[in-house]
Amino acid sequence: MRDDSSFIELRARQRALALLDSGSARELLDPFEGVMSPWLEKQGIVPQADDGMVVMKGTLNGQSTVVIAIEGTFQGGSMGEVSGAKMAGALELAAEDNRNGVPTQAILCLETGGVRLQEANLGLAAIADIHAAIVDLRQYTPVIGIIAGTVGCFGGMSIAAALCSHLIVTREARLGLNGPQVIEQEAGIDEYDSRNRPFIWSMTGGEIRYQSGLVDALVKDGVQAVKHAVDEALAQGVPAQHRSENYAFYLDRLSRFDTAQQASTATIHQVFAPEVKS
Repeated sequence: MRDDSSFIELRARQRALALLDSGSARELLDPFEGVMSPWLEKQGIVPQADDGMVVMKGTLNGQSTVVIAIEGTFQGGSMGEVSGAKMAGALELAAEDNRNGVPTQAILCLETGGVRLQEANLGLAAIADIHAAIVDLRQYTPVIGIIAGTVGCFGGMSIAAALCSHLIVTREARLGLNGPQVIEQEAGIDEYDSRNRPFIWSMTGGEIRYQSGLVDALVKDGVQAVKHAVDEALAQGVPAQHRSENYAFYLDRLSRFDTAQQASTATIHQVFAPEVKS
C-alpha cells in the first residue's frame, strides 16, 4: 500500500494494518473465530463473521498499540452486542496493560451510525461500556479517534468520539449526535434536508467541527497524512484537561443559541467563537 493512497477508501482491516508498524499486527477475534451477532439472522439479516469490528494489536513506532476499526460497509457501521463488546473489551485490556506496567496506546477508527436498531438495548449497553472504557484508559495514554468518511460518526458513538483524548477528521468526515435522516424525520425536511449535501457538511462536516474546536486536527485524505496526525497526537500525550471535562464551557455556549432560528455555519461560528478579553 502506498503511503499517499486514500485512507477513506480503505476497509476497516486495511486501515488498522496501515496504521501499525509493518509486520507487527495480529488480529484478535478475527473472522475465523466466527464471533458474530446471534440476533441478525433471526431478523433475516445476513451476519458477518467479525460483526463489523476489527481489533488489531501490534506496535506503532515500536510502541505497543491496539487499533480498533469499525467496518462502515456492514450495517452502516452500527454497533450491536458483539461488535460493541469487542471494542469495549479491547479498550479494557489496554487499560489493564497500562496498569500492569505495559504502556499500550489505543486508536479508534470510527465509521458508525450509532446503535444497531435490531439490537437496540444490547447495543446501547455496549456503547455505554465503550464510553466507560475510554474514560478509564485515557488516564494512562492518549486515546486517538479518527473519523475519515464516508459513513461519519453519529449516535452514541459520537459521544465516544468526544471522549477521545485527541480527535482527527478529514473534510469528508461528519460528526453529530443525530444523523441527517433522523433529524429530517423528527423535525421535517424544511428544517433539515438530508439530501442537501452542501448543507449537511456545512453543519456537521469535518471542517466546521474543526473550526468549532470540537476536533483537534483536520487532515487531507491520505494514509500518510492520517499517520502523521496520529503521531503528532500521541506525542502530545494525555491532555491536562480532556474536552469532555470542559462541559461547563460548552453548556454556556449552547445556552446562548436561539433555537427558534435556523442554524447555519455563521451561527455555529458565532456560538463557538473564542471570547476576546479586553
